[in-house]
Amino acid sequence: MKRIFFLVFVAGLLVCARTMASMSIGTVREETRFLTDKMAYELSLTTPQYNDVYEINYDFIYTVRYLLDGVARGDAGALSDYYEALDIRNDDLRWVLSDFQYRRFLRAEYFCNPIDLSGGRWTFRVYVNYPNRSLFYFGIPPHYYTYRGAHRRPGFHHVSFYRGRYHDLRHYPEPYRVRPPRRPVRPERPVAPHRPVAPRPPEHVRPPRPKPEHRPAPQRKPSTVRPSSPDAPERPSRRPSAPDRKERVQRRATTVEKTGGRGEAPKRESGRKREGEATRSVRR
Repeated sequence: MKRIFFLVFVAGLLVCARTMASMSIGTVREETRFLTDKMAYELSLTTPQYNDVYEINYDFIYTVRYLLDGVARGDAGALSDYYEALDIRNDDLRWVLSDFQYRRFLRAEYFCNPIDLSGGRWTFRVYVNYPNRSLFYFGIPPHYYTYRGAHRRPGFHHVSFYRGRYHDLRHYPEPYRVRPPRRPVRPERPVAPHRPVAPRPPEHVRPPRPKPEHRPAPQRKPSTVRPSSPDAPERPSRRPSAPDRKERVQRRATTVEKTGGRGEAPKRESGRKREGEATRSVRR
């Protein structure tokens, strides 16, 4: 167990030593001078402005040198501290530069946000525009070896040391923040209560569906024929055939014998009279 703790302790020391070695005090001074020299060249800084800008850049790089590895790995805490230090640095520059100089400063991303943190690595953006690291337009600042962060905000109640030093300049009206805006957290929508669903029976209990080829035949409706009344005589299902000529003659002869020849004569005479009267009326 002691051996494990010893190995962990040694690994932590190696990591800290690697971080310190990657950004030592000498490296901080070199990076600060190169960045300040190019800002003085493009923004046309005066000598007092050049010295103050060097101090501001030194404080920023010195503060974030322990955070760069964590920011490159995506550590949320390190990223928050990095952007806070960057906003303080840009606000201090606002009190040193004029309004015109500060607007040009904001348009140059390699000045406004000098460190690129993409791809899991960190690099200074100024080397993209100025790849020659031995090229300098101005000399070494007078306090290049002596300044160690004496004008940082914690020593002045978190107020900018450079505020009010340039009364003859018109400064940028409001602070500028590089920190990306946080996305508002949307409140969770209330979940509607679920309606109870009747449990479905298992497969072996469900009745099988009839197949299309074995559909049951549709049932016929019962007949609506009214039943015949019991008093009414039954009608023959078949109409009787007409009697032949002999039967008719026999029936007439029998009728004449019973009536004595008086039954049919008056009817025929009356029929003839009616036909004669109808003929007369038509002639008239």
